Amino acid sequence: MDYPIYPCGDSALTVKVGNGISEEIHRRVFALFSALEQACISGVTELVPTYDSLCVHFDPAVVSPMEMVSRLKAFELFASAETPALEGRLVRIPVCYGGTYGPDLQTVAQHAGMREEDVIRLHSGTTYLTYMLGFLPGFAYLGGMDERIACPRLQSPRTQIPAGSVGIAGKQTGIYPLASPGGWQLIGRTPLKLFHFTETGAQFLLSAGDSVVFYPISENIFREMEESDT
Repeated sequence: MDYPIYPCGDSALTVKVGNGISEEIHRRVFALFSALEQACISGVTELVPTYDSLCVHFDPAVVSPMEMVSRLKAFELFASAETPALEGRLVRIPVCYGGTYGPDLQTVAQHAGMREEDVIRLHSGTTYLTYMLGFLPGFAYLGGMDERIACPRLQSPRTQIPAGSVGIAGKQTGIYPLASPGGWQLIGRTPLKLFHFTETGAQFLLSAGDSVVFYPISENIFREMEESDT
């Protein structure tokens, strides 16, 4: 299959391997990602997987855009081949649902026509796929949420959302790694840090391809875990 390749500025190209959000398309993205990563092509500086495409950053002083296009086309067969299951980690994330930690849980429950406990059960009873990181460092876009608890974004975004907040926007769920503005419906918060700096550099809790399972915790457990991580 001849996948379209689009310029993304003067030092990046985007390979489009499908349309939409699905695990099968994402497997093709990762098949191409893995092949290019193992090839160690001269001039490539970063590979960024997304829902249905792969962005390839390169140094134009080392390899020209046209040469980069030719090299990428030679790897298209990897995205067209039968794709294996993703081999990311399984990450369990504790969440204190509702109350001051999840001020929109009631709104989501009312929109779904169910009790708050049912929203928590459905949200924590699913294994999610981390499709990509974006928006903020470490912000994971998670797919696979039960559509019964899907809920539109807020009409007026909040100017400040606490780090660790777990939200719903449409058919997706995600976690705010840093305090920031945002318009997702907040249903809970995790005490875990999704992004922080160490002596060796930036550390991320999640990576694209990882699986995520949420599990409910009490406010007391939240505070204990938060204090132990500081």
